[in-house]
Amino acid sequence: MDRIWTTVAQHISEASGDSFVARSQRTVGGGCINRATVLDNGKRRYFVKLNDAARLSMFEAEAEGLKDIARTRSVRVPEPLCWGVAHDQAFIVLEYLDLADTDSLSLEKLGTHLAQMHRATRDQFGWRMDNTIGSTPQINSPASDWLTFWRQRRLGYQLTLAARNGHPFGDKGERLMAELNEFFRDYHPAPSLLHGDLWSGNIGATEQRPVIFDPAVYYGDREADLAMTELFGGFSARFYQAYREAWPLDPGYKTRKTLYNLYHILNHFNLFGGGYGAQAERMIDSLLSELR
Repeated sequence: MDRIWTTVAQHISEASGDSFVARSQRTVGGGCINRATVLDNGKRRYFVKLNDAARLSMFEAEAEGLKDIARTRSVRVPEPLCWGVAHDQAFIVLEYLDLADTDSLSLEKLGTHLAQMHRATRDQFGWRMDNTIGSTPQINSPASDWLTFWRQRRLGYQLTLAARNGHPFGDKGERLMAELNEFFRDYHPAPSLLHGDLWSGNIGATEQRPVIFDPAVYYGDREADLAMTELFGGFSARFYQAYREAWPLDPGYKTRKTLYNLYHILNHFNLFGGGYGAQAERMIDSLLSELR
């Protein structure tokens, strides 16, 4: 492993223009996909993530996503410094931020900043490259129509994986796919820049300024980001109030948030199995009941 850190330090030196020799390295827990370490030379620290060399494209997409979010000058993100392969390991080096848990004020600011980020738009849904949601491929081939994008690149993709993983949803899944347009009759979202994986584990704060990280960026319906904040909790009432004050939500969001979170629950089933399959089925039943 020492050879890897020597190579990573060389990349840091080249990217920063300042000689970097790590005096210490500290393993950081909490991730289930990558291995994380903080490198420190006594003056500067960097946050480094490692995975198998074949995962380099995942880190490339992460770096590009962070840069796209930073360009909006809205929510703060850690700056990506460099990425590449060190021996048999892919790596990405990020700005080290001394993050604390969010509090009421930082979450309120996050609501305002997120609405600002979502106002960054393009003329098509998707993104310029594929990325990952967890370790699952996330297909971002552009489409001019949101319903087509969500049906083919998101929900349909996860339903196909679920069938391969032993939980076909049969007629229920087919009916939901066929009648998706019913949830969008009077709603036509613009392609907003999304974080894509916005749960409480991917947010923090520094000096009460909110920070988001580990994105799965693409241009899509902003409701999809808001929906995921509700999936596992951790976001305050002030967060939602601040977002709605900056950019009100359509009344149909109350139903569509289940549709958007179904994507993530299916992905959890495809990654981890267990009770996520039954949870996904309950969500499908709930959505189908709205069509009766």
